[in-house]
Amino acid sequence: MAQIQNEAANEKSVWIRIGMVFLYICLIIVALFQIYPLVWLAMFSLKTNTEVFGLSPPFSLPQDPQWVNYLNVWENGNINIYFLNSVWITIISVALTLLFASFVTFAITRMNWKLNKLTLGLFMVGLMVPIHSALIPLFAFFLELNIINHPLSLILAYTAFNLPLTIMILLGFYYTLPKEVEEAAVVDGCSVHRIFFQITLPMTTPVIATTAIINMIYNWNEFVFVNTFISSDKWKTLTVGIQNFIGQYSTDWGGAIGATLMISIIPVLIAFLVLSDRIVEGIAAGSVKG
Repeated sequence: MAQIQNEAANEKSVWIRIGMVFLYICLIIVALFQIYPLVWLAMFSLKTNTEVFGLSPPFSLPQDPQWVNYLNVWENGNINIYFLNSVWITIISVALTLLFASFVTFAITRMNWKLNKLTLGLFMVGLMVPIHSALIPLFAFFLELNIINHPLSLILAYTAFNLPLTIMILLGFYYTLPKEVEEAAVVDGCSVHRIFFQITLPMTTPVIATTAIINMIYNWNEFVFVNTFISSDKWKTLTVGIQNFIGQYSTDWGGAIGATLMISIIPVLIAFLVLSDRIVEGIAAGSVKG
């Protein structure tokens, strides 16, 4: 009897190993499909227009890598200005969104007040408002405030439109946090501000990292608001600035556009690599606690 059970266990173990091998093969294939466009873009950015539109295969390596493409777009194409604008506008917008969303979520989940559910409902309604439907009202509003063609218009728009989704993600995590720690802090005489900044906020760093990446990707790649509210090259971001390389009769696909696209991807990759551990931790914690 014991021998039969051992054989059955060994057979089951073999099938588990075969399943794991098949799973890893599938994951490797998916990873290659995900990574290849990035590799192709890196090769594309080192080509000339002649190579891009020539007889060479589109997936071939550049014959003579044009590293000067990056230098040209950075110095002569105003990409340095657009890049820095994208960086600081994105950082400020993400920071404000996370801060305000944390305030709102803390107030909704930790405080009892009459308009609690109504306030939450109003924020959730924001998830159903299409961006394009708000362009004209926002433009008129910002025109009254005299902040059209000013980065403040982008920061306000990004912060407002990212708040509902960020609050919704934070809510699920806040409801799972133990209240005993905060209650003990109240007994020790901690104020609400100290409880939030020294106890609650540090416990939510995993989910904050997740929402930070989501907000960063949206703000970094956003086009409609920048194209509508900003007309001066002084405040344009990368998504709009790349249009400078698209002419009526010619477009520098191989050099300028390829290099600019590659430059625009690097900050997102760096942010994801830096926050990847926190993101995984936040997803795992949310799945276990939920």
